[in-house]
Amino acid sequence: MIPSSAMAATAGSTSDFVLTDAEFNRIRELVREHTGIALSEAKRQLVYGRLVRRLRALELRGFGDYIALLEQAHPVELEEFTNAVTTNLTSFFRESHHFDHLASQVLPAIAQRQAAAGRLRIWSCACSTGEEPYSISIVLREQQALLAGFDARILATDLDSQVLATAASGVYAAERVQAVSKARVSKYFRQGSGSQQGKVKVDATLREMVTFKQLNLMQEWPMRGPFDVIFCRNVVIYFDKATQRTLFERMAALQRPGDILYLGHSESLYRVSEKYELVGRTIYRRVGV
Repeated sequence: MIPSSAMAATAGSTSDFVLTDAEFNRIRELVREHTGIALSEAKRQLVYGRLVRRLRALELRGFGDYIALLEQAHPVELEEFTNAVTTNLTSFFRESHHFDHLASQVLPAIAQRQAAAGRLRIWSCACSTGEEPYSISIVLREQQALLAGFDARILATDLDSQVLATAASGVYAAERVQAVSKARVSKYFRQGSGSQQGKVKVDATLREMVTFKQLNLMQEWPMRGPFDVIFCRNVVIYFDKATQRTLFERMAALQRPGDILYLGHSESLYRVSEKYELVGRTIYRRVGV
Protein backbone atom coordinates (compact mmCIF):
# COMPACT_ATOMS: atom_id res chain seq x y z
CA MET A 1 0.00 0.00 0.00
CA ILE A 2 1.33 3.44 -0.94
CA PRO A 3 1.60 5.84 2.02
CA SER A 4 -0.86 8.72 1.75
CA SER A 5 2.05 11.19 1.95
CA ALA A 6 3.41 9.80 -1.30
CA MET A 7 0.21 9.43 -3.28
CA ALA A 8 0.47 12.93 -4.79
CA ALA A 9 3.86 12.05 -6.18
CA THR A 10 2.70 8.84 -7.80
CA ALA A 11 -0.78 9.83 -8.96
CA GLY A 12 -1.20 9.26 -12.66
CA SER A 13 2.09 7.37 -12.89
CA THR A 14 2.70 3.72 -13.65
CA SER A 15 6.02 3.84 -11.79
CA ASP A 16 6.58 1.89 -8.61
CA PHE A 17 8.75 4.69 -7.17
CA VAL A 18 7.48 6.31 -4.00
CA LEU A 19 8.58 9.76 -2.83
CA THR A 20 8.04 10.08 0.91
CA ASP A 21 7.69 13.33 2.82
CA ALA A 22 11.14 12.89 4.36
CA GLU A 23 12.74 12.26 0.97
CA PHE A 24 10.99 15.20 -0.66
CA ASN A 25 12.06 17.50 2.16
CA ARG A 26 15.66 16.30 1.88
CA ILE A 27 15.58 16.90 -1.86
CA ARG A 28 14.27 20.42 -1.20
CA GLU A 29 17.22 20.98 1.13
CA LEU A 30 19.67 19.76 -1.50
CA VAL A 31 18.06 21.95 -4.17
CA ARG A 32 18.42 24.98 -1.92
CA GLU A 33 21.99 24.10 -0.99
CA HIS A 34 23.15 23.72 -4.58
CA THR A 35 20.98 26.25 -6.45
CA GLY A 36 19.52 28.66 -3.90
CA ILE A 37 16.02 27.77 -5.10
CA ALA A 38 13.37 27.42 -2.41
CA LEU A 39 10.89 24.78 -3.57
CA SER A 40 7.38 24.81 -2.13
CA GLU A 41 5.21 21.78 -1.43
CA ALA A 42 3.37 22.63 -4.65
CA LYS A 43 6.48 21.61 -6.63
CA ARG A 44 6.34 18.02 -5.41
CA GLN A 45 4.84 16.61 -8.61
CA LEU A 46 7.32 18.53 -10.76
CA VAL A 47 10.27 17.28 -8.70
CA TYR A 48 8.98 13.72 -8.86
CA GLY A 49 8.46 13.81 -12.63
CA ARG A 50 11.90 15.20 -13.35
CA LEU A 51 13.95 13.16 -10.91
CA VAL A 52 12.27 9.83 -11.55
CA ARG A 53 13.97 9.92 -14.96
CA ARG A 54 17.32 10.02 -13.20
CA LEU A 55 16.37 7.05 -11.02
CA ARG A 56 15.51 5.04 -14.11
CA ALA A 57 18.64 6.11 -15.97
CA LEU A 58 20.82 5.12 -13.01
CA GLU A 59 18.81 1.96 -12.32
CA LEU A 60 18.29 2.92 -8.69
CA ARG A 61 15.77 1.28 -6.38
CA GLY A 62 14.28 4.48 -5.01
CA PHE A 63 14.67 8.12 -4.05
CA GLY A 64 16.59 7.16 -0.93
CA ASP A 65 19.39 5.71 -3.05
CA TYR A 66 19.38 8.80 -5.25
CA ILE A 67 19.62 11.12 -2.24
CA ALA A 68 22.54 9.05 -0.91
CA LEU A 69 24.31 9.53 -4.25
CA LEU A 70 23.77 13.30 -4.14
CA GLU A 71 24.99 13.48 -0.56
CA GLN A 72 28.27 11.95 -1.71
CA ALA A 73 28.67 15.13 -3.80
CA HIS A 74 29.02 13.07 -6.96
CA PRO A 75 30.00 15.86 -9.42
CA VAL A 76 28.41 14.41 -12.56
CA GLU A 77 25.13 13.60 -10.87
CA LEU A 78 24.98 16.94 -9.05
CA GLU A 79 25.09 18.62 -12.46
CA GLU A 80 22.35 16.32 -13.76
CA PHE A 81 20.35 17.07 -10.61
CA THR A 82 20.56 20.84 -10.96
CA ASN A 83 19.75 20.60 -14.67
CA ALA A 84 16.67 18.55 -13.85
CA VAL A 85 15.18 20.77 -11.16
CA THR A 86 15.78 24.18 -12.74
CA THR A 87 12.98 25.59 -14.90
CA ASN A 88 13.87 27.06 -18.29
CA LEU A 89 10.99 28.98 -19.84
CA THR A 90 11.98 31.73 -22.24
CA SER A 91 11.35 33.26 -25.66
CA PHE A 92 12.78 35.88 -27.98
CA PHE A 93 11.91 39.41 -26.82
CA ARG A 94 10.01 38.13 -23.80
CA GLU A 95 8.66 41.14 -21.85
CA SER A 96 9.35 43.33 -24.85
CA HIS A 97 9.12 46.64 -22.95
CA HIS A 98 12.59 45.95 -21.52
CA PHE A 99 14.11 45.77 -24.98
CA ASP A 100 12.23 48.90 -26.05
CA HIS A 101 13.58 50.71 -22.98
CA LEU A 102 17.10 49.44 -23.68
CA ALA A 103 16.95 50.76 -27.26
CA SER A 104 15.21 54.08 -26.65
CA GLN A 105 16.50 55.13 -23.23
CA VAL A 106 19.53 53.20 -22.03
CA LEU A 107 21.73 52.92 -25.11
CA PRO A 108 21.43 56.60 -26.12
CA ALA A 109 22.38 57.60 -22.55
CA ILE A 110 25.36 55.24 -22.58
CA ALA A 111 26.47 56.45 -25.99
CA GLN A 112 26.54 60.01 -24.68
CA ARG A 113 27.89 59.35 -21.21
CA GLN A 114 30.57 56.82 -22.12
CA ALA A 115 31.63 57.93 -25.57
CA ALA A 116 35.22 58.38 -24.48
CA ALA A 117 35.48 54.95 -22.86
CA GLY A 118 33.71 53.21 -25.74
CA ARG A 119 32.79 50.24 -23.56
CA LEU A 120 29.42 48.53 -23.07
CA ARG A 121 28.84 45.44 -20.94
CA ILE A 122 25.53 43.64 -20.42
CA TRP A 123 24.94 40.57 -18.27
CA SER A 124 22.10 38.12 -18.87
CA CYS A 125 22.37 36.19 -15.62
CA ALA A 126 19.85 33.41 -16.30
CA CYS A 127 20.05 33.10 -20.05
CA SER A 128 18.47 29.65 -20.35
CA THR A 129 18.53 28.51 -24.00
CA GLY A 130 19.83 31.87 -25.22
CA GLU A 131 16.78 33.74 -26.48
CA GLU A 132 17.33 36.62 -24.04
CA PRO A 133 20.99 37.40 -24.87
CA TYR A 134 20.35 37.03 -28.59
CA SER A 135 17.42 39.44 -28.30
CA ILE A 136 19.77 41.89 -26.58
CA SER A 137 22.30 41.34 -29.35
CA ILE A 138 19.67 42.18 -31.97
CA VAL A 139 18.91 45.46 -30.19
CA LEU A 140 22.62 46.33 -30.11
CA ARG A 141 22.97 45.56 -33.83
CA GLU A 142 19.97 47.74 -34.61
CA GLN A 143 21.62 50.56 -32.67
CA GLN A 144 25.10 50.04 -34.13
CA ALA A 145 25.23 53.53 -35.64
CA LEU A 146 24.62 54.97 -32.19
CA LEU A 147 27.27 52.66 -30.71
CA ALA A 148 29.89 53.18 -33.41
CA GLY A 149 33.34 52.68 -31.91
CA PHE A 150 31.99 50.88 -28.84
CA ASP A 151 33.30 47.54 -27.64
CA ALA A 152 29.92 45.97 -26.84
CA ARG A 153 29.83 42.58 -25.13
CA ILE A 154 27.13 40.41 -23.59
CA LEU A 155 27.88 37.88 -20.86
CA ALA A 156 25.23 35.15 -20.74
CA THR A 157 25.25 32.74 -17.80
CA ASP A 158 23.09 29.94 -16.49
CA LEU A 159 23.29 27.14 -13.98
CA ASP A 160 22.04 24.50 -16.42
CA SER A 161 24.81 23.13 -18.67
CA GLN A 162 22.34 21.55 -21.08
CA VAL A 163 20.47 24.74 -21.91
CA LEU A 164 23.80 26.55 -22.26
CA ALA A 165 24.83 24.06 -24.94
CA THR A 166 21.65 24.89 -26.86
CA ALA A 167 22.26 28.59 -26.38
CA ALA A 168 25.84 28.42 -27.62
CA SER A 169 24.80 26.51 -30.74
CA GLY A 170 22.26 29.19 -31.64
CA VAL A 171 20.03 26.62 -33.37
CA TYR A 172 16.28 26.65 -32.71
CA ALA A 173 13.09 25.10 -34.05
CA ALA A 174 11.57 27.52 -36.56
CA GLU A 175 8.45 27.98 -34.43
CA ARG A 176 10.61 29.62 -31.74
CA VAL A 177 10.88 32.75 -33.93
CA GLN A 178 7.25 32.90 -35.06
CA ALA A 179 6.58 35.85 -32.74
CA VAL A 180 9.65 37.74 -33.99
CA SER A 181 9.06 40.26 -36.78
CA LYS A 182 9.64 38.96 -40.31
CA ALA A 183 12.22 41.69 -40.88
CA ARG A 184 14.26 40.57 -37.89
CA VAL A 185 13.97 36.90 -38.79
CA SER A 186 15.12 37.62 -42.33
CA LYS A 187 18.09 39.67 -41.16
CA TYR A 188 19.29 37.80 -38.09
CA PHE A 189 18.37 34.14 -38.61
CA ARG A 190 19.47 31.62 -41.22
CA GLN A 191 16.94 29.03 -42.42
CA GLY A 192 18.05 25.42 -42.20
CA SER A 193 17.90 22.98 -45.09
CA GLY A 194 18.31 19.24 -45.54
CA SER A 195 18.70 17.62 -42.14
CA GLN A 196 18.25 21.07 -40.59
CA GLN A 197 14.94 21.72 -42.31
CA GLY A 198 12.48 23.35 -39.91
CA LYS A 199 15.24 24.95 -37.88
CA VAL A 200 16.88 28.37 -37.82
CA LYS A 201 20.34 29.45 -36.71
CA VAL A 202 21.22 32.77 -35.13
CA ASP A 203 23.45 34.82 -37.43
CA ALA A 204 27.14 34.93 -36.61
CA THR A 205 27.02 38.71 -36.17
CA LEU A 206 24.79 38.14 -33.11
CA ARG A 207 26.66 35.17 -31.70
CA GLU A 208 30.03 36.91 -31.80
CA MET A 209 28.86 39.48 -29.25
CA VAL A 210 27.76 36.88 -26.69
CA THR A 211 29.93 34.81 -24.34
CA PHE A 212 28.18 31.87 -22.66
CA LYS A 213 29.42 30.62 -19.29
CA GLN A 214 28.05 28.26 -16.67
CA LEU A 215 27.50 30.06 -13.37
CA ASN A 216 25.79 29.20 -10.10
CA LEU A 217 24.55 32.48 -8.65
CA MET A 218 24.99 31.06 -5.15
CA GLN A 219 28.71 30.50 -5.65
CA GLU A 220 31.76 32.68 -6.43
CA TRP A 221 31.38 35.12 -9.33
CA PRO A 222 34.54 35.42 -11.44
CA MET A 223 33.51 38.60 -13.27
CA ARG A 224 34.37 42.03 -11.90
CA GLY A 225 32.11 44.33 -13.89
CA PRO A 226 31.04 46.98 -14.08
CA PHE A 227 27.90 46.09 -16.00
CA ASP A 228 25.95 48.90 -17.62
CA VAL A 229 22.88 46.65 -17.74
CA ILE A 230 21.90 43.45 -15.94
CA PHE A 231 18.99 41.28 -17.02
CA CYS A 232 17.96 39.24 -13.97
CA ARG A 233 14.49 38.20 -15.01
CA ASN A 234 12.27 35.46 -13.62
CA VAL A 235 15.07 34.18 -11.40
CA VAL A 236 14.57 35.54 -7.90
CA ILE A 237 10.96 34.36 -7.67
CA TYR A 238 12.50 31.01 -6.74
CA PHE A 239 14.62 32.47 -3.90
CA ASP A 240 13.57 33.49 -0.40
CA LYS A 241 13.95 37.12 0.71
CA ALA A 242 17.26 36.56 2.50
CA THR A 243 18.80 35.00 -0.60
CA GLN A 244 17.39 37.79 -2.75
CA ARG A 245 18.95 40.45 -0.52
CA THR A 246 22.35 38.80 -0.77
CA LEU A 247 22.04 38.38 -4.52
CA PHE A 248 21.17 42.03 -5.21
CA GLU A 249 23.84 43.27 -2.82
CA ARG A 250 26.37 41.39 -4.95
CA MET A 251 24.85 42.69 -8.19
CA ALA A 252 24.90 46.26 -6.91
CA ALA A 253 28.64 45.88 -6.32
CA LEU A 254 29.04 45.18 -10.05
CA GLN A 255 27.14 48.29 -11.13
CA ARG A 256 27.68 52.03 -10.89
CA PRO A 257 25.11 54.69 -10.08
CA GLY A 258 22.89 55.08 -13.14
CA ASP A 259 23.33 51.52 -14.38
CA ILE A 260 20.18 49.53 -15.14
CA LEU A 261 18.69 46.32 -13.74
CA TYR A 262 15.75 44.54 -15.38
CA LEU A 263 13.61 42.11 -13.35
CA GLY A 264 10.84 39.72 -14.36
CA HIS A 265 7.18 40.70 -14.51
CA SER A 266 6.34 39.27 -11.07
CA GLU A 267 9.51 40.38 -9.29
CA SER A 268 10.24 43.41 -7.15
CA LEU A 269 13.01 44.92 -5.01
CA TYR A 270 10.51 46.24 -2.46
CA ARG A 271 11.98 45.54 0.98
CA VAL A 272 14.80 43.66 -0.72
CA SER A 273 17.35 46.29 -1.77
CA GLU A 274 17.85 50.02 -1.29
CA LYS A 275 20.64 50.11 -3.85
CA TYR A 276 18.16 50.53 -6.71
CA GLU A 277 15.23 52.81 -7.49
CA LEU A 278 12.22 51.88 -9.61
CA VAL A 279 12.17 53.89 -12.85
CA GLY A 280 9.72 51.88 -14.93
CA ARG A 281 7.78 48.63 -15.04
CA THR A 282 10.23 46.16 -13.46
CA ILE A 283 13.05 48.53 -14.45
CA TYR A 284 15.50 49.66 -11.77
CA ARG A 285 18.38 52.13 -11.68
CA ARG A 286 21.41 51.76 -9.43
CA VAL A 287 21.52 54.63 -6.94
CA GLY A 288 24.38 56.06 -4.91
CA VAL A 289 27.24 58.47 -5.27
